[in-house]
Amino acid sequence: MHPHDMLPRDTAVRLIAEDGTTLPDETYALPAADVLLAAYRGLVEGRRINDQAGALVRQGRLAVYPSSHGQEACQVAAAMVLGDTDWLFPTYRDSVAVIARGVAPAEAMVLLKGDWHSGYDVRAHRVAPQATPLATQLLHAVGFAQAAKHRGEDTVVLALCGDGATSEGDFHEAMNFAAVFHVPVVFFVQNNEFAISVPLSRQTAAPSLAHKAVGYGMPGQRVDGNDVAAVLAVLTEAVDRARAGGGPSLVEAHTYRMQAHTNADDDTRYRERDDVQAWLARDPLLRLRAHLTATGTLDDEAESRFAAGAEEIAAAMRTALNTDAELDPEDLFRFVTATRSPQREEQWQLLRDEIARSLPAETMTTGGPR
Repeated sequence: MHPHDMLPRDTAVRLIAEDGTTLPDETYALPAADVLLAAYRGLVEGRRINDQAGALVRQGRLAVYPSSHGQEACQVAAAMVLGDTDWLFPTYRDSVAVIARGVAPAEAMVLLKGDWHSGYDVRAHRVAPQATPLATQLLHAVGFAQAAKHRGEDTVVLALCGDGATSEGDFHEAMNFAAVFHVPVVFFVQNNEFAISVPLSRQTAAPSLAHKAVGYGMPGQRVDGNDVAAVLAVLTEAVDRARAGGGPSLVEAHTYRMQAHTNADDDTRYRERDDVQAWLARDPLLRLRAHLTATGTLDDEAESRFAAGAEEIAAAMRTALNTDAELDPEDLFRFVTATRSPQREEQWQLLRDEIARSLPAETMTTGGPR
């Protein structure tokens, strides 16, 4: 591929304007009406998941929640473009994508509740554990894609990250390895303009994050991250290219983090309220609703059905997270290695004795303290 063909557009790909009107494009076609309707349902559910998770944090049922409010178009599209044999490698902010991929909402919240494991069967859903450290999942994604290629499997890996992750060494190592070994992976950067409090202008001097792709020998593309139709079209092209043996690519979605980094963050200290308000008109949910309503694809019955489905998801989250887990301290040692070493056994017995001294006798069982 000629280097010029690897360069992204000067402006992001857009297929639907903020008012819902269609924007013609010479390269990318508007997805079919039924696909957009399914995407709208995902947006409704994603918005409700974000709102409900925020409420659960305030109630003390979730330890932390990095909201993707306003970024739901990226989340939903990421799940929709993957086939049954493909894998998703998410970040800590991608709970909506994880749930859209088929993971039960309650299981997707386990990590953010503060439990010791990811909460879901990664193999059953083909979704890697959500990664809290920046960019580490990108190396795992590339390695997984390389292994799938060696095995001759029909697998494409979609690796999600934010703009902050592109400042990490792991990002560059993953990009370079993927390009050199021509592995079927798509890097999907959700550029929401802030790495916690650090704006994009303090992270890179490149024209765009998508321009970084050419330096590694892969194509890059920019897309309006609040236009779910455009995100679907651009990601689908990248996934299809990887599946056909075309190698890796980088897609940068221009979006915005409407809420704080997490519930522990005060975003008023580093950005102006007027800047946040300016993005309200670009809301991905309202944009697609306007388009589907104008084309007669979305009616009141469908709207009510989608809202009811979203409420069922929220109710399931509340029920699961309002139930206290039954903890077994021995689990700290049970799953470290297949066979427990004498040192691990000694540590467990010390902990067991310490717990026993602090608990009433009736709380003890033959299997240990509960």
